Amino acid sequence: MNFLDIQNIFVSSGQPSQEQFQLWVDTALDNINQDTEIVIRIVGEPESAQLNEQYRHKRGATNILSFPFEAPDIAGIESDLLGDLVICAPVLEREAQQQNKTLSDHWAHIVVHGVLHLLGYDHINNDDAEIMEQKEIAILHKLTINNPYTGSNHE
Repeated sequence: MNFLDIQNIFVSSGQPSQEQFQLWVDTALDNINQDTEIVIRIVGEPESAQLNEQYRHKRGATNILSFPFEAPDIAGIESDLLGDLVICAPVLEREAQQQNKTLSDHWAHIVVHGVLHLLGYDHINNDDAEIMEQKEIAILHKLTINNPYTGSNHE
């Protein structure tokens, strides 16, 4: 079972329901045969920008930040926590509009993207980016969402 803790710090229209988040996370984790826990924190631009600078040394707000959890190597300590996703709603809303995507589809894409980061995927080099994008496309296809990279800028 995949447990979600949704922290809705910033509220705007068009944000997904708990059920939508659950569906997207469950679909992304379909092949994982263990219980998981993910925290999804929805924030505004100031918090996103602060975290982006603090942890990535980049200025400005970003659509999503992923913080994989690494359990301490202590005997008897186990955790189902995969990590935290921090999603900046205003950035996501702007991107959806600029890229001519439905807001719901863009939310789904960003959540799937973040979950893949928690699982260790990245897009630092072209080969890894290709692998991650193909994974995203396949997961989104299961959700009947079109390829997010067709006719849009890469994130």
